[in-house]
Amino acid sequence: MTLIETPVRRAVAAEPAPPRPVRPRNRWWFGPPDQPRWVRPSFWGLIVTSAVLYLVGFTRNGWGNDYYAAAVQAGTKSWKALLFGALDAGNSITVDKPPAAMWMMGLSGRLFGFSSFSMLLPEALMGIASVALVYATVRRWNGPAAGLLAGSLLALTPVAALMFRFDNPDALLVFLLCAAAYCTVRATETGSGRWLTLTGVALGFGFLAKMMQAFLVLPAFGLVFLIAAPIGLWKRLGKLALATVALIVSGGWFVALVALWPAASRPYIGGSTSNSLWELAMDYNGLGRVFGGSGNHGGGGGGGGSFGGGTGLTRLFGDQIGTEISWLLPAALIGLVAGLWFTRRAPRTGRTRSALVLWGGWLLVTFVVFSYMQGTMHPYYTVALAPAIAAVLGISLTELWRGRGTIAARVVLGVMLAATGIWNYVLLDRTPDWYPALRWIVLIGAIVVAAVTIVGLHQLGRTTVIVAAAGLLFGLAGSTAYTIDTVATVHTGSIPSSGPSTGHGFGGPGGGMGAPGGGSAAGGTKSAAGGTNSASGGADSAAGGTNSAAGTNSAGNGTNATAGTANATGSGDATGDTANHGGGFGGPGGNSDNAEVRQLLTDSSGYRWAAAAVGAQSTASLELNTGTSVMAIGGFTGSDPSPTPAQFQQYVADGDIHYFIAGGGMGPGGDSGSAAQISTWVQQHYQATTVGGTTVYDLTAPIS
Repeated sequence: MTLIETPVRRAVAAEPAPPRPVRPRNRWWFGPPDQPRWVRPSFWGLIVTSAVLYLVGFTRNGWGNDYYAAAVQAGTKSWKALLFGALDAGNSITVDKPPAAMWMMGLSGRLFGFSSFSMLLPEALMGIASVALVYATVRRWNGPAAGLLAGSLLALTPVAALMFRFDNPDALLVFLLCAAAYCTVRATETGSGRWLTLTGVALGFGFLAKMMQAFLVLPAFGLVFLIAAPIGLWKRLGKLALATVALIVSGGWFVALVALWPAASRPYIGGSTSNSLWELAMDYNGLGRVFGGSGNHGGGGGGGGSFGGGTGLTRLFGDQIGTEISWLLPAALIGLVAGLWFTRRAPRTGRTRSALVLWGGWLLVTFVVFSYMQGTMHPYYTVALAPAIAAVLGISLTELWRGRGTIAARVVLGVMLAATGIWNYVLLDRTPDWYPALRWIVLIGAIVVAAVTIVGLHQLGRTTVIVAAAGLLFGLAGSTAYTIDTVATVHTGSIPSSGPSTGHGFGGPGGGMGAPGGGSAAGGTKSAAGGTNSASGGADSAAGGTNSAAGTNSAGNGTNATAGTANATGSGDATGDTANHGGGFGGPGGNSDNAEVRQLLTDSSGYRWAAAAVGAQSTASLELNTGTSVMAIGGFTGSDPSPTPAQFQQYVADGDIHYFIAGGGMGPGGDSGSAAQISTWVQQHYQATTVGGTTVYDLTAPIS
């Protein structure tokens, strides 16, 4: 039964409740053997295309985000570091996220040897699997055409192409969300408690990938089972309760493990103030993200996380985020509203409405939270919206096309296409020097095809396939072009962005990360952490001018980095997906380019920590370039209370640390913070020497 028939109000009113399905006679997981012949080759074409996008040349991104790459390297050297997601093999402190993504990349590194290839391979494979899961999930209720369209739209989303070739935790999160959606659909078909329990397990492990963000889909998944499962109400509620228990167990076991493990024999939980993973989940990576504060930007009704622009319904369409995810967002919202209206009289278990509730609920809840969250909001977070947008469009476009004999269906299709063409023109106009003709082609072509669709689509006979192809061509041209540019460009650093530089950056035109002159906010040719531009735009360091806040180094290891002190404390980028415990962030330390410092650390590989420095942005690149363990005092920015001055002094007394490298980025501890106290103690008790322009203290040779 199609979404729309003549008359429209009878579209689904007569749709019978689907019978309890019989176990499908699948030869392959992607469809029954009696489906149309074109489905399987089309499916494999989709998978091959996704593989080309995500796998070909992905090692050009190098270590991607040094912060996470250092933790992956540590995990290949120490099983304890792998278990807890420690930044160094000496197990001093963890990254400020749970370690599930590090597990995937670390195990790959142990299997194939640590390299850019082994680290990024799981990310790309999870991207391909996510495309396949979206196809399989949509196909079950809306047919292979809708599934193929949804999978293609996901594969061609710029931010998806970015994150499935990068080492942030988002690839694993998206894969687990897609797996949970598939399990929810299977559970809803028969009222299966087993499949619904698997939904809970997938979301629990999603919590171990990126904590509370994994739970944004819970309202939609729970609601679709509660509405549409073909069993009694009390059975539905009971199975939802069982799935909740599965979620708590699959996500909570690691929280319990961390709490029960003796704190003295495990790394400190980075990002927390009390060495607690539960606090990290609920505060810094939980409510702090939504309401601000707790180490996040914004809060208190302010402008929100500075990296994602001001809060409000227009945030996801703004300069910082719009080109990442919003290409098809207007059309998806229109299609969702129209679909829910046309299926308003469907029976409780109607498949099309249930699918729109599942994917549309995912889309709306995530959209609202991302729009209004006042904590840190990086543009690449929006990859979590990509599967929902793709699925809503795949379902609504397919069903509206089937009902194209009615004027209502044609009008909605035409409005969706026209809105896409107009909005894509606006987005492409943000890079006016990048293929300037493309925006006019998209705009004019989309409006012309939209007019033909509304006026005469039902009278074109077999030539309607040409109109459909033209609509897809003009509707997807902008996002596809940005996706191809993303794949062809090097991305490194902590706040990567897709497509060509828009010139707006983080902080307005001409300033902030991603300013005119080359690259986005992430490093290399697209990064705030290096390449030809530093974190503050142009050719200056993160703190402005030619000098960083810490001394003579720029924020990264690009053209302006010198061999002096390592990191800026101004408005640089945030190494890691967390930006900001307080100060600014400069990205990889300049000491990674200091051959003499690197040799010094390489010769100290027998120590538990070859060296220590303040802040992970100082240590991550040193670890990657030397293969040694380097202690990040204070964790991410140097503001975490780990190690305490007493602990550090004991490590030195025990001969665990060889050198102290001065000039690391400092967090908001001021003169009273642990990092500042440790630095002062080292200066008072050990003689400073200069190594390649960098101040180094030999902790095995105290002042007599």
